Amino acid sequence: MNPSDVRNQVVRANVRFRSTLLRLGVVSAVAVTMACGPLVAESRVTRFVVDDRQSYAGGAEFGTSGPFERLVGTAYMEVDPADPLNAIIVNLDKAPKNALGMVEFSAPFWIIKPVDMARGNHKIWYAINNRGNSELQPRASAAQVPATVAKRLELGFSLVDAGWHGDGMPNPGQLFPTFPIATQPDGSSIVGPLRLEYLPTVDQFTRRLIVTPWKPYEAADINTTHSTLTVRDRQDAPRTTIASDRWAFGQCPTGQASLVPTTTDLCLFDGFQANKMYELIYPAKNPIVMGLAHAVTRDVGSFLRYQTEDDFGNPNPLAVSAIEVGIRRAYSSGVSSTGMYEREWLYLGFNEDEQHRKVFDGVTIYTAGANRLFANVQFAHPTFYSRQDANQDYTSNAYPPFTFAVTTDPISGITDGLLKRPAIDPLVMQIDGGLEMWQWKASLNVVDGRGRPVRIPDNARLYLLQGSTHVGIGQGVLSPQLDAGTSAACQYGTQRGAPFNATHRALVVAMDRWADQGIPAPKSNFPRPGKLVTLAEYRASFPTIPGVQPTSVLNELSFLDFGPNFDSTGGLEEVLPPEKGGSYQVFETRIDKDGNPVEGVGQMEIRVPLGTNLGWNVRLAPRAPDLCGLSGAYIPFATTKAERLENGDSRRSLEERYQNHAGFVKEVEKAAKHLVKERFMLPEDAQSYIEAAQASDVLGGAGN
Repeated sequence: MNPSDVRNQVVRANVRFRSTLLRLGVVSAVAVTMACGPLVAESRVTRFVVDDRQSYAGGAEFGTSGPFERLVGTAYMEVDPADPLNAIIVNLDKAPKNALGMVEFSAPFWIIKPVDMARGNHKIWYAINNRGNSELQPRASAAQVPATVAKRLELGFSLVDAGWHGDGMPNPGQLFPTFPIATQPDGSSIVGPLRLEYLPTVDQFTRRLIVTPWKPYEAADINTTHSTLTVRDRQDAPRTTIASDRWAFGQCPTGQASLVPTTTDLCLFDGFQANKMYELIYPAKNPIVMGLAHAVTRDVGSFLRYQTEDDFGNPNPLAVSAIEVGIRRAYSSGVSSTGMYEREWLYLGFNEDEQHRKVFDGVTIYTAGANRLFANVQFAHPTFYSRQDANQDYTSNAYPPFTFAVTTDPISGITDGLLKRPAIDPLVMQIDGGLEMWQWKASLNVVDGRGRPVRIPDNARLYLLQGSTHVGIGQGVLSPQLDAGTSAACQYGTQRGAPFNATHRALVVAMDRWADQGIPAPKSNFPRPGKLVTLAEYRASFPTIPGVQPTSVLNELSFLDFGPNFDSTGGLEEVLPPEKGGSYQVFETRIDKDGNPVEGVGQMEIRVPLGTNLGWNVRLAPRAPDLCGLSGAYIPFATTKAERLENGDSRRSLEERYQNHAGFVKEVEKAAKHLVKERFMLPEDAQSYIEAAQASDVLGGAGN
């Protein structure tokens, strides 16, 4: 056993002894300190309690790791507000403290692990949940296990998740932590401004300040003259202030006469109108210490990787024995808002645990663009994210730094980067789709706000999955006959089709080989300067497609000033709406004659297209020309040349591209071979695509 391990065991034994004395009320904190000496400050898991253990997926075996089991429990943690690793957490110094001056909190966890840990690969994959919704739900059989989860299990990983989203209502089906409320030194409520945006889809009189399962921040003052409520028709339309005597804090299910005042609801006497945009700025109270979210991921990840037991002797369920943890590597991943969370987590330095060790060797960020979540804000609601058609000038709408490398932002003058701690920074993959270019300004990962190139660090990879919507590709599994439909909100077909399972599974393998064996991951494949275009250039190159016009808007960005107590790390938003400074140039990808992207990782649906896959969609009136949320669009090709000419479609038909079904299958086989060689597809997925093509109804195939 090395000296560091000896010291850690002594420290933990000392902590357990003190904790036991305090828990039993034997002596005071002062007496404990006098008897045992000063406590070594540690931000850590103090108790890790497994409450339930059940077979996973009906006892199915995955790979060579045998059957898996699913564990459910709670991690109890504490952090020292004075520790520099924690001091960055907003309002942590104002949270309640225990007798030892530590801030306590807890989080539920789910774990899926080999029943026999010796048969696993001795590695952790921490799959961070999105809004409490985890991949690690119970499954009745192997057929119900999501494909990317199944691949991780086949490789022998132990999968971990714990609640971090601190404003959620705890329930058995989601992972939400319990965080403290910050108060003034005298115990009174902290009060500050909060801004909320509402996009009702139906006419109604009452809105919750925030919809369940989220906890609302109560109004500190229900006098409406001290708040502001506005309405507008769409994102770029002027705001109209609603008179203070036309609304109230409260419930009014049938209008003003039915008003019951509350501090958690909003009543509009004339009624909220569907498809209008409403914005409320009000004095809120009792902020959750939301930045503790980052400590949850850090401390649960560190405990499972490095400790054999907690302060009370409960064993680490992933340890191979009572004296050896046996975990060789640890990775994490997050999707969408949770990808933004991971970008922030890295930037704030939470990949360093209390012993100054790396928590994760590799981090995979899915579909986050250039955004960070900004959970480390007073009155944060991490469920919100910025896009062109909603919450446009909110904090998550990209506040520098945007890049992984340390660079100087030409608009704000800020010199900074997400990866600036070489000793503890992990390997990073960020995988974005077409929608992240339009809604989340993904181009700012590779060019600055003036369009000049920025460096990608050696320990980072950027991949753009061409033509995709948010976490999916439009045409789905090789069939032009998908029900493209039109949602109630969007102008064009919004069929999401298949998620990025094939690419994601391949990159799970690539990340593990990169971190564990030193085999470099595929080179970054993201459009660089000279291969990016402005919105005007994109529109000018768009093909002629019957009934489809290229979007005239994208999610633009200005430097946002929220006041003197807000900066790149978070803080207090005191200027609402924020004052706008200089504007950033945001770019899109070049497109070919079909309207499909040219650069990036060409997935099967782009290399052998059956239609145009767009990373954007447009709202119907009255919200046009706003973008349509996180929806992309899929516009199928005509089947024959005669059909496309009759319709006035400039895109070649399926018949002109592939001649017949056999020609289509041949192109799929060729593309699959190249994708495997490039390491963006695994051989088993390539075979599945080929079989799907053979069975499809494309140009009179077997599925016809």
